[in-house]
Amino acid sequence: MSIAEKRALDKKEIQHLIAKRVAKELTGPCMVNLGIGIPTLVAEYIHDENVFLHTENGLLGVTDVEEQNIDPNLVNAGKLPVGEAVGASYFDSASSFAMIRGGHIDVAILGVLQVDQIGMIANWAVPGKNIMGVGGAMDLLVGAKKVILAMTHTNKDGSSKILKECTYPITSIRSVDKIITELAVFEVVNKNLRLVELMPGVTIEEVRAKTEADFTEKLGDVKQ
Repeated sequence: MSIAEKRALDKKEIQHLIAKRVAKELTGPCMVNLGIGIPTLVAEYIHDENVFLHTENGLLGVTDVEEQNIDPNLVNAGKLPVGEAVGASYFDSASSFAMIRGGHIDVAILGVLQVDQIGMIANWAVPGKNIMGVGGAMDLLVGAKKVILAMTHTNKDGSSKILKECTYPITSIRSVDKIITELAVFEVVNKNLRLVELMPGVTIEEVRAKTEADFTEKLGDVKQ
């Protein structure tokens, strides 16, 4: 196996580790919107039939789909193929965003470029680079009852993505509720970052070394 192939495999394993942990946060009945990137993998690990997945391009009842059953016309907001659950419903984008803005989404799971120590995120633009569109993150941050981040802890160069202050344009002034990475789980409580869980094999020292943001440790909940 080449170095490039190993890196790709490691990246995939990390993404699935995060997605699997995020899925444990979801208990039905609830309506959940999965963002682009790692969040889309969460569908593979949901086994509660009362967790209903929503995509802002107009489908409630999103499921994972096997390759042999892919319908090229059935995709999520990230243009990735999805399946449909029994009883799934379709609607136009305007109705979908009305559901989001009306407070009918229980949980939004988002990927991010950066998050700061009070829970504000940047996930829609990189200064100096063109973007295809803003997407639904701004609406989800305003309308969803709970927001969970599914993200890698660091960038490719090893620099922290959990910062004292975002350097990219922020998406919303609403703080997220929980941050889940391959290293740890954080809660945002009263705009303070709190470490509540370590992922398997990870030490507190490693989390401290790879996190620029200030955070407290709720030691009673931290698992090693």
